[in-house]
Amino acid sequence: MDYASLISQRRRRFAEVSESIEDPSLFEDSKRATEVMREHRRLKETLELWDELESLRDQVSDNQELAKSEDQELAAMASEELPELEARIPDLEEKLQYALLPADPDEDRDALVEIRAGAGGDEASLFAAELMRMYQRYAEGRGWKAEHLGSSPSDVGGFKEVVLRVTGDEVFRYLKYESGVHRVQRVPATETQGRIHTSTVTVAVLPEAEEVDVQIRPEDLHIQATRSGGPGGQHVNTTDSAVQVTHLPTGIQVKCQDGRSQGHNKERALQILRSRLYEAKQRQTQEKYSATRRALIGSGDRSEKIRTYNFPQSRITDHRIGLTTHNLDGILAGDLSEITLALQRTEMAERLAEAESGSRF
Repeated sequence: MDYASLISQRRRRFAEVSESIEDPSLFEDSKRATEVMREHRRLKETLELWDELESLRDQVSDNQELAKSEDQELAAMASEELPELEARIPDLEEKLQYALLPADPDEDRDALVEIRAGAGGDEASLFAAELMRMYQRYAEGRGWKAEHLGSSPSDVGGFKEVVLRVTGDEVFRYLKYESGVHRVQRVPATETQGRIHTSTVTVAVLPEAEEVDVQIRPEDLHIQATRSGGPGGQHVNTTDSAVQVTHLPTGIQVKCQDGRSQGHNKERALQILRSRLYEAKQRQTQEKYSATRRALIGSGDRSEKIRTYNFPQSRITDHRIGLTTHNLDGILAGDLSEITLALQRTEMAERLAEAESGSRF
């Protein structure tokens, strides 16, 4: 890839965007201002990566020369530093390649993670709770914040459904690969004959929508207050704090009951509804993506199986890229880096191939 040519283009565009954000009239259109500020940040980060890579290459070149010095002490010091400097280059090059690809406007958004128990009854609800904890630990490890927006507990201590809001840097970029059906194979605690059962949990990761992304008209909503149910304390169980919001044009329903007030639950329900409507709009453009990208980030079909967690063999297999790892305990503890990195590299390789062939994605 011709880095210099692409960097030159980015520098010109950065100058244009920098000039535009100095114009106060830009902020009269909040949606446009948000898009421009995001582009400015991405361009700035890309140029900083390039400068860091060029500086590192210069250091490597200088040390290679110094390693040939007649001053043996100086040559030894330069030689000793070389391996560490050279080892940093591939990682920077990979980050720069990703940054130079046409931007997915959703990648730096926060995300809503909806987890639903599928086939398997109580066992599925227990695994849904385990996946929720996995994402909470993953978020904590990346310095993100995971907020519990709503849930429907099961009788055995799991969840029929749970929704998390994850906020931080580039949340959707890393979590988008989790959408799909997660299959678990293990012996349930209630199984008396030691038979392995198969259960499923559906995960949907939605880029969080802002008000400028989706306009919701009040007349398109039916909002109903209902009595909260399930665990949650005396206050939650004895007040009509739960709120169900129905979007009349699409029939999408969202119910929130975990908050302490109707106002809080209504706000959360509208937040989830807005993201679902935004995702539905984005899904309509999925056909412009390559087959590989659709396979990696989902086609919007919640029935596609993406991963199997086999407890007897401590094995996890991601079916989209044929990756198998035996680090089941580590992954459930929140260490998703191995799988996520492999998925990102596969997607990047495909996008680079398309970019070099001149196709759109």
